[in-house]
Amino acid sequence: MSLSGKHALVTGGGTGIGLAIAQALAARGATVTITGRRADVLEAVAGGGLFAQQMDVADEASVVTGTAAAVAARGPVQICVANAGIAEGKTLQKTDLEFWHKIMRINLDGAFLTIRESLRSMQETDWGRVIAISSIAGLKGLKGAGAYAASKHGVVGLMRTYSEEFLGSPYTFNTLCPGYVETDIVTRQMSSIAARTGQSEAEARAYMASGNRHKRLLQPEEVSAAALWLCGAGSDSVNGQEIAIAGGTL
Repeated sequence: MSLSGKHALVTGGGTGIGLAIAQALAARGATVTITGRRADVLEAVAGGGLFAQQMDVADEASVVTGTAAAVAARGPVQICVANAGIAEGKTLQKTDLEFWHKIMRINLDGAFLTIRESLRSMQETDWGRVIAISSIAGLKGLKGAGAYAASKHGVVGLMRTYSEEFLGSPYTFNTLCPGYVETDIVTRQMSSIAARTGQSEAEARAYMASGNRHKRLLQPEEVSAAALWLCGAGSDSVNGQEIAIAGGTL
């Protein structure tokens, strides 16, 4: 499978799942714009088909200008990966509106803005793939993380809607819903769990791994492989789907 000549935009592309997807796309020949808030993080991994574009998905003006700059430099976006997000949890009574809005602004508003701006140029082409990174929390409830789960359910709803809105077009809209992946976000959560519960970090790691059906942490490459499949030959009829990557049926 060659993606030569295709321009991909991956938000949150400097680390974790986003970086794994960006590198996998570049390895297949795509030109990839990686975006994020921290220019130093992006520049550290740029090269080899990856181009850094500082952009904050929580800021509409930043998404508008950042996406436009990427299009001007590298052509229409034909693969949009709305990956940027944060994973923070609070129980109901500890969730104030400021925290709620923070989660929604990054996870849900950010996905919406990324997709909207990418589609402006994608619609000038005859092929496109939109992939959003949700979570298993977008498919079921997640105790102690109502705002996060709601934002990820919202991402699923967006993608289902856009798959209907563009039905019959050469563009598809699918959602990847991974479980616990071995990334910096999960590592930080391990430390937080250990500090909060008095567990060792090894115990906290085992606890998080138990959230996946096969009782191990996923690797970012397991998610990037699914993204590549959605961009590959024969994927045209896979549209409006949520693909769980969690080691078993949820």
